[in-house]
Amino acid sequence: MQYLEILKNITATQWTFFVLSIFTLFGALGTILSKKPVHSILYLILTFFTLSGHYLMLNAQFLAVVNIIVYAGAIMVLFIFVVMFLNLREEENEMAKNSVMISSFVTGGLLLFILVSVIKKAEVERVNYNNFDPKTGLIETLGMVLYKNYLLPFELVSVLFLVAMAGAVLLGKREKGERHF
Repeated sequence: MQYLEILKNITATQWTFFVLSIFTLFGALGTILSKKPVHSILYLILTFFTLSGHYLMLNAQFLAVVNIIVYAGAIMVLFIFVVMFLNLREEENEMAKNSVMISSFVTGGLLLFILVSVIKKAEVERVNYNNFDPKTGLIETLGMVLYKNYLLPFELVSVLFLVAMAGAVLLGKREKGERHF
């Protein structure tokens, strides 16, 4: 009966968090456990979208949008192209499967040990809600900091990206010209 009382007192934000967390875990497990590479990529895309939902709940809209555009969009399209170009086939090598299983268990055990030891040493810091700035994580705040405090590094990175794009175009044209001869 006490569980029903707890469920009745859960807010909509908490329900959203729980649902997003379940879908995130489902997507992560699907990514790892799926036998087909394309299915793994689709599960990973689901995981990225649910993580973006978590970012939105944390008032980090910029991270949510960048996560969707960069990871769920560009990187996953790249993964799909690589998988399609490689045309991976399943191999029936029992020894390779056993070595993958053993290495997976060893790696998982090490990660679990590290996680438990870090959690034991972690200190819980209480949040003071009176000093919380509601503009934290907003794109407007990030832009103001970026263009006021870090204008020179921002412009230098922009010039660096411009030079890299020009170099990629020149290398692409040079290769194209050499193929016709």
